[in-house]
Amino acid sequence: MAFEFDLIVIGAGSGGVRASRISAGHGARVAVIEESRPGGTCVIRGCVPKKLLMYGSAFSADAADAAGYGWQVSVDGHDWPALIAAKNAELDRLEGIYRSLLTNAGVELIEGRGIVTGPNSVSVGDRELTAERILVATGGWPQIPDVPGLAEHAITSNEALDLAERPESVVVYGAGYIAVEFASIFNGFGIETHLVYRADLPLRGFDQDIRSQSAEALAGRGIILHPGCTVERVENENGRKAVTLSDGTGLVVSEIMAATGRVPNTAGLGLEAAGVELGRKGEVMVDAGSQSSVPSIYAVGDVTDRIALTPVAIAEGHALADTLYGARPRKVSHDNVPSAVFTQPPIASVGMSEEQAAEAFGEITVYTSKFNAMKNTLSGRSEKTFMKLIVETASDRVVGAHMLGPDAGEIMQGIGVAVVAGATKADFDATIGIHPTAAEEFVTMRTPRG
Repeated sequence: MAFEFDLIVIGAGSGGVRASRISAGHGARVAVIEESRPGGTCVIRGCVPKKLLMYGSAFSADAADAAGYGWQVSVDGHDWPALIAAKNAELDRLEGIYRSLLTNAGVELIEGRGIVTGPNSVSVGDRELTAERILVATGGWPQIPDVPGLAEHAITSNEALDLAERPESVVVYGAGYIAVEFASIFNGFGIETHLVYRADLPLRGFDQDIRSQSAEALAGRGIILHPGCTVERVENENGRKAVTLSDGTGLVVSEIMAATGRVPNTAGLGLEAAGVELGRKGEVMVDAGSQSSVPSIYAVGDVTDRIALTPVAIAEGHALADTLYGARPRKVSHDNVPSAVFTQPPIASVGMSEEQAAEAFGEITVYTSKFNAMKNTLSGRSEKTFMKLIVETASDRVVGAHMLGPDAGEIMQGIGVAVVAGATKADFDATIGIHPTAAEEFVTMRTPRG
């Protein structure tokens, strides 16, 4: 059978664009279908605009810290519409870059909603496309819990990035990385911020020490924590949101943000009808090579519910393109993937948590350090930096590293290289630190935690 394309990609986000470009570079005939804006969640609705808002929110703390260094700085207000306009202009610029990347690679960009109609066919409006292979790269979408009034009154991360006005107060419902990041953003802009979550600590799945240090840091920044609580109902009260918590607390706020998780964006794509196996959350079930239960259909990125990080989606898309069209078959390792949570202060990790390492190896050695960063000595900020190394005792190999403090993400990228390379604690100890930096603490921790 003759196909119109070698590869049809549904979704022009990070993973889909990378797979498209590399496949086309290998000589494949590629089409990308996108129903919104090229760039996907990360560029348009996720990490890029979120971090721009995070940068903006951090200036309030910087202004407060400056006084300790002799600067007479006053914060007289903030022009929220100007920030949103500047953010939107940057997103427009990035969208243009993504369009150019596809065009320059020889990829056909088709705007509309793609529906899989068979193992080798996709419909877009009135057009029926055929391809030898199909790649699903549609990402994830915010999920709103079934709570009375929540869906009616809540915003999600999508809307939070485009609020026309700065709210006076907000409830953030959730405790994952999206929830704590937005709580930090709102708080930094002087917004009364409540963080409501079911567990005793935020950031389920992270190292326990990081979770407790994070809660301490968030509260220290002025975020009002409501651990062990759920939202029971949300009602309108004179244009504001009346939020009732499970412990009986009543809050009346400008906005409530639902940030309790994301689900794979597969609804209405026709995948099940085409024979593609989906998991409990709607995720596309794939093997290590990103191939679904239908041999001609593949999936990468958040839609597979493996590791929901942009660099992972990019790596998966690149590897798939090399495998299918570049005569370079390879798979992406999902072990030891560094990550960061852009709270204030930020968090970063690579490798195993202490709990995971203890279960995997039995005998582990843990090193921790908690100290006041040098910058804080004159600013008067009491906030602590926390670092942790987890070592498999038998091999001396560092299997986990965790940090909360300024520049955590920047520091952890280098530590990630060491962990992936299999560095031992002796290797860390033999490395001379850069002084004076916080990062040097990772190579100067000598005494195991008792």
